[in-house]
Amino acid sequence: MLIERIEQHFQDSASTKLAALEVLAAPIAAAIDTIFAAFANGGKVLICGNGGSAADAQHLAAELIGRFEQERPALPAIALTTDSSVLTAIGNDYSFAQIFARQVSGLGQPGDILIAISTSGNSENVLAAIESAHEREMLVIALTGKGGGRIKGALHETDLHICAPSERTARIQEVHSLTVHCLCDGIDAMLLGDR
Repeated sequence: MLIERIEQHFQDSASTKLAALEVLAAPIAAAIDTIFAAFANGGKVLICGNGGSAADAQHLAAELIGRFEQERPALPAIALTTDSSVLTAIGNDYSFAQIFARQVSGLGQPGDILIAISTSGNSENVLAAIESAHEREMLVIALTGKGGGRIKGALHETDLHICAPSERTARIQEVHSLTVHCLCDGIDAMLLGDR
C-alpha cells in the first residue's frame, strides 16, 4: 500500500509540473526579465510567505545571495521570514497580518520587487505586503495556486502572476520550488551567458 501511495505522489507531481509548463513558462520568463532589470538598476528583491512558502522565500534568497549552480557576484535579496525579533515585535505591537507589510514599508524602494508566495492566494499578511509594495511603487511577482485566491485580484496590470495549476498544497509547493530554480537559472544565464 505504501509503495502505491508513493508512486501516486510521483505521478501526480510529474503531471502537475507538465501541466504547469504549458501555462507558466511565459510568466516565469517575464519574471526573470523583471528581476534581472531590477538588479541591473540597483534594485533588490524582498520575498515573503508562510510555512512552506516561507521556506521557499528563504531558499530563493539563499540562492540569489549565495549562488545557484555557477559562481557569480552576490545578488541583493532578503527573505522577510527570517528575523524572529522583527517578526515577533511587529506581530505583538501591530498584528500578524502586518509582519511582512511593515518590513516592505521599511526596506522597499521604488524599483525593488516583492516576491509574494502563497499556495492559497489568500494569506492576509502576504496580501498586506502586496499593498505595501504598491504604496512603495514596487512591482510584485506572486507565486500562488488554487486559482490565485484574493491575491489574483490584488495585483496590478504591471505585476506578474505565477499560479500553479493545482488545488493541492503539496503539488503547488513542488511547482513553486521548481519555479525558484528556473528563476535562479534564468538570472544566472542573463548575467553569465548560457553555459
